[in-house]
Amino acid sequence: MEILIFIIIGLAAGTLSGMFGIGGGIVIVPALVFFMGMSQHQAQGTSLGVLMMPIVALGAYNYYKTGNLDVRASLIIASTFIIGGYFGSKISLTIDHVLLKKIFGVLMIGVAIKMIFFDK
Repeated sequence: MEILIFIIIGLAAGTLSGMFGIGGGIVIVPALVFFMGMSQHQAQGTSLGVLMMPIVALGAYNYYKTGNLDVRASLIIASTFIIGGYFGSKISLTIDHVLLKKIFGVLMIGVAIKMIFFDK
């Protein structure tokens, strides 16, 4: 049953990633917390572990073929994402998991409000 839930989470994250450019933080982390009982730290670490594999290569290729992938921006962001991921994880691991979950939720609400009401 656990493997089936992981498969469903992966399919949902992959589909939403391909459709909207989202997946790890918005889909995988909450799904692992709510459906698999992982702590916020475990879910975040697992989500980052997923990113280590070239899982979105085919989706990115589809965007590239239609001229909707900025390769230069992607490479710059990816190279600095490595540094940010390292230091962000160090900071995260010093925060209590309950507080971290609340911070994560507030961040998602803030982004949602901005996109719904303040984007042009």
